[in-house]
Amino acid sequence: MLTNATKIAIRASLYLAMFSNETKKLGVKHIAETLEIPRPFLAKLLQKLNKSDIVSSTKGPHGGFYLNEINTKKRVWEIIVCIDNPDRFSHCFLGLAECSDENPCPVHFTVAPFKKNILNDFKGKTIAQFANEIKNSDKIIISLKDFDVLDKKQC
Repeated sequence: MLTNATKIAIRASLYLAMFSNETKKLGVKHIAETLEIPRPFLAKLLQKLNKSDIVSSTKGPHGGFYLNEINTKKRVWEIIVCIDNPDRFSHCFLGLAECSDENPCPVHFTVAPFKKNILNDFKGKTIAQFANEIKNSDKIIISLKDFDVLDKKQC
């Protein structure tokens, strides 16, 4: 449903919401290393988000990317619209050309409630709300860096 670019843009925006502000700016190198994202790709995404006023930045030796109070009030949906084609959410899960309540694919009624819920969250919640959910939970992760997946027998 989401492209890799959109997923990365959301993760980077949430990371900025949790660890930056107008006095603490983060460089692309730091964010890319922490989230394990290719730096040139991340830089292009952050520039695009900056042009859409979803993230802020300053240039110079103490510059970097950050989220101010206005940025944190943006909806995650705005990130999706900025980076990707939001029409992806109306496409058939199985890739069929015609799929609707009237012409359902085999998994339409299984997937439709999921799509509706995720759309409601993306359109209804702000970046700050998602970031606070991450901060308040010990189970939500934003990066697998330094996370020993092999020791966790959850598979």
